[in-house]
Amino acid sequence: MKKQLILVGGAMGVGKSAVCRELLRQLTPGVWLDGDWCWNMNPFVVSEENKRMVLSNITHLLRAYLNNSSYRYVLFCWVMDQPLLFEAVLGPLRDIPFTLHSFSLVCTEQALRERLERDVRDGIREADVIPRSLRRLPAYAALPTCKLDVTSLTPYEAACAIAASVGRASSRRVPGLSGAGESWHGA
Repeated sequence: MKKQLILVGGAMGVGKSAVCRELLRQLTPGVWLDGDWCWNMNPFVVSEENKRMVLSNITHLLRAYLNNSSYRYVLFCWVMDQPLLFEAVLGPLRDIPFTLHSFSLVCTEQALRERLERDVRDGIREADVIPRSLRRLPAYAALPTCKLDVTSLTPYEAACAIAASVGRASSRRVPGLSGAGESWHGA
């Protein structure tokens, strides 16, 4: 059974965690890692040392899951808005055979603003996330990923689209997805 590494990127608040929660129910046997879990620290300090540690922890966990025979699907979500982040995460895994499926969740600025404002009202996020997330949104257009516009999709519907794309024959098109994506294999 060939391992399937499924990357789900997107701006803060776009719905990565909610989509992966649903996706984990659909793609079994599977496991899900959120890159933000590796940043869950107090105080939150973005230093070069912490960046190296977080990336090391992420690649260590991904390597362990990819090498574990219990799982076929390994889901990883994170902001991932720069090509260098992809290289930092995937580079250390090149010796492991797997098929990569890379998705960017996108939505309109208005939808993202509304989602983030709701999170701020609910005490889930701080208000400063709104301009930071909106600034990142355009970066996803240039990435070599399949784009999934989640503006009017529920997390369940978005997960269904990704699951169908991961399992589809190369000639079948999944509604809502755009971009060729990146067919990348480890060793």
